[in-house]
Amino acid sequence: PLCLEEMMNNSDEVKRQKQQTWAAGDYARIGSRLVIVSEVLCETVDLRANHRVLDVATGHGNTALAAARRGCAVTGIDFTKPLLEHARQRAAAEHLQIDFQEGDVEDIPFPDEAFDIVLSTFGVMFAADQRKAAKELLRVCRAGGKIGLVNWTPTGANVAEDQAIGKYFPSPPDAPPNLWMTAEGLQELFRDQVASLQVKPRSVIYRFPSMEAYIDTAFTTFGPFMKMVQALSDDERARLKSDLADALRPFNQSGDETLVLPFDYIEAVATKRAQPTRP
Repeated sequence: PLCLEEMMNNSDEVKRQKQQTWAAGDYARIGSRLVIVSEVLCETVDLRANHRVLDVATGHGNTALAAARRGCAVTGIDFTKPLLEHARQRAAAEHLQIDFQEGDVEDIPFPDEAFDIVLSTFGVMFAADQRKAAKELLRVCRAGGKIGLVNWTPTGANVAEDQAIGKYFPSPPDAPPNLWMTAEGLQELFRDQVASLQVKPRSVIYRFPSMEAYIDTAFTTFGPFMKMVQALSDDERARLKSDLADALRPFNQSGDETLVLPFDYIEAVATKRAQPTRP
């Protein structure tokens, strides 16, 4: 839940840098802790074994795998090759048939209404052109189909983490709000193209041996964090670690030396409006 403004820049060069950023490190060290989020989303969307499912910005495949475990015909797209390769390896290990392809959330490489269900877990919310990405989700979802999303929210530990980082990497003064992060923003993105929009606040718990273990893991394995700290001096890096620990400590629910840290998100399910019947 960080660096949203930087992620939402849309030049070709910035997109290339984003690919390199997400390919760096070992995303699974953080992403594996989000498996439960994907499983819950698939239950909320009420997947059926005959559904054609697209997982947008699939990363290393958490949500695509969850959908495939429910017997769906699943496709996952992402613009980062190493993450897709990891996703393929995970699918093979579980003997799941999933079609993983390179693809951009702002230019989804499939025809109109190709899928019954379109999902994205902490993925499409990082699109630079928010409205274009929303139109693409709607375009590839069939009339009457569902779009299921999981997005970070501007609340709780998310805000504390972002504020600590913002001391070193201030947000541009003209940065647009991330509409994916609130129910009101999602309604603005989808407008009258959806018949219903259900949004539920949830949280996912990060569990680590200590606060320091979480921060060290993020700094050394999570691409966006790694890129960020590389721009800092050793002294600045040490101060940022200390500032992050201070900011997040009030949210630690463990009561001991370990870390039990909730990060807030919203789970949203939109039903695409059915096409009007012709007389």
